[in-house]
Order: sequence, then structure tokens, then C-alpha cells
Amino acid sequence: MNPLFSLTCRTVATIAATLMTCSAALAAYPERPITMVVTYPPGGTVDVVARLIGPKLAEKLGQPVVIENRGGAGGMIGGAVVAKAKPDGYTLMLDASNHAQNPAVHSKMQFDTLKDFAPVSLLLRVPNMLVVTPNAPFQTVADVIAKGKDPAHPVYFASAGPGSAQHLAGELFNLMAGTHLVHVAYKGGGPAMLDVMAGQVPVMFASMGSGWQHVKNGKLRALAVGGATRSPSAPDLPTIAESGVPGYESYEWNAIFAPAGTPPAILDQLSKALAEVLKDPGVAQTLAGIGAEAIGSTPAELDTFRQAEIAKWQKVVGEANLKLD
Repeated sequence: MNPLFSLTCRTVATIAATLMTCSAALAAYPERPITMVVTYPPGGTVDVVARLIGPKLAEKLGQPVVIENRGGAGGMIGGAVVAKAKPDGYTLMLDASNHAQNPAVHSKMQFDTLKDFAPVSLLLRVPNMLVVTPNAPFQTVADVIAKGKDPAHPVYFASAGPGSAQHLAGELFNLMAGTHLVHVAYKGGGPAMLDVMAGQVPVMFASMGSGWQHVKNGKLRALAVGGATRSPSAPDLPTIAESGVPGYESYEWNAIFAPAGTPPAILDQLSKALAEVLKDPGVAQTLAGIGAEAIGSTPAELDTFRQAEIAKWQKVVGEANLKLD
């Protein structure tokens, strides 16, 4: 027998055996519980979403999904944990829109957002709302724009903190509307919203997920939503874009990521399972109740989305000359 032919056969056999072993391992996934690291503290919207989809995902995969909250630093504490985790599909991250905003506002981070995380699925988007204190002298977006153009009599807006989704939504509004709204940073969205309800600060670009309940009970007045179209949860509420700021869009969103290097077959399996979870009537009804748009994307679609979001907020931060580090 030709020695070269023998060597070739052995090589092919080795490769085939390796592929079969890998295929068997992937076919068995998952064989043990999966940890879902939530990059925000318990009780917030991101945590609520995790505890809504976690049990349903466990049913689809046949293994428990353990929720582990690692909040702090706008999602970067949890992100640092997941970035260093083994890329085997057993550690996932449920992150929010700060995933794309942190690279724009922080020059020093413990990880590279694009290189250290593999996209799995964009779960949902929730539009920001322009809300005001009920007795504030603003009835429309046009009122805010008119008063916000006078730097001698500043209009203040609250946010969860420097570089937060609410802060950047306000800066985007300033750039597109030509206003000079002045940012007031709080240590969290809850305290910020409480002060807007109390009249300490008159304006906030709040997530519909956390602010809509306060609008319904009269503690806040909503002027417009930040989505590209009106929200099915509030069809009579105009968009900011149709209220004098054409092209304005601002969402908060949730997505699942895995450590970079996680096998594509596992990413696809997780993505398909999550898409099925989001079609569950109970899940869909709960998300609709907070004004969320359920999506359930492919990994490739999430990758395209996050790159566009990073570019968008880098442009906003640059044009607004924000320095947060």
C-alpha cells in the first residue's frame, strides 16, 4: 500500500472522528444547568425580563436556567464576569442598551464589547418616552422645544446617571431639536423618576417599561414616545419624530450574549429556543403590558443591530462633546 495513501486515510479518519465527537457533544447540549448573568440588580426591568423568560427557556432546553444578578457600573460588572467565562454555552448574559452605549461613553473598559461577546438573540425593544411632571408647563413636545431653546432659562431633565440610556436619549434630543436641556444625573432610574413625579426636575426620557405605569396612574404626563412608530400600548400618544423632531428614535433593549468562542451550533440552538419563548402568549402579553416589542432575532441580526447602535451613540457622544471618564 502506498504510504502516502495510508497517511491520508488515517488523517481523514482522525478528522472524521473529531467531528463526530464534537457533533455528539453539541447534540447533547445542554447537559447541566445554564447560568444567565443579568447585568442589572434585582427588581428592575432587565431583571423582570430575565425571570419572565428564564423558566420558559429552561422548559425548551430541558435544563434549569439559574438567574445570577451582577449589577453595577451600567452593566460592566456583569459583562466582565461573562467575558471571562468558558465559551461552552453554560454561561449567558442578559444585557441592556448600555451594551452599545458604554463603548461610546467610557474610554477604559475591562472588556471589548464586540470582540468578547458572541451575539445570541435580541429579545425586545422598549421605546423611551418623553415624560414630564403633571403640573409642568409642557403640554406638547413643541412646548419643550420652545422653552428648551432658551439657555438663559434652562429646562432640566433627569436620568439614571451619566452615560445612561436616559441621559443619551436626552442628548440625542438636544442635538436633533436644537435645544439646551440640562442633564441632572441620579444614582439610578428609580430616584430620578421619583424626583420628576415630585416636581424637583420637570422632564425625563424614561423607558416606557418603567414609566408607563406612572403615566396611567397620573403621576407622570407622557408627551410622546421615542419609537419609530406609535406604541400599540398607547396608540393615541404621538412619537417624538412626528411631534417636531423628524427621525428621532430612542429605545432601551434587552439581548442575550455568550462569551466569544461559543460554538455557532449552540448559539443557533439558543437563538431558536428564545424565539419560541417570545412567542409564548403569556410572555408576549406581559411584554406588551410594558410597551415592549418582542423580537427574537438570529445571532447575525443581533450582531448587525449592536454594531449600528454602537456607531449611533458614538456619534451622539462625539457631537455632544460628552466626557464621562
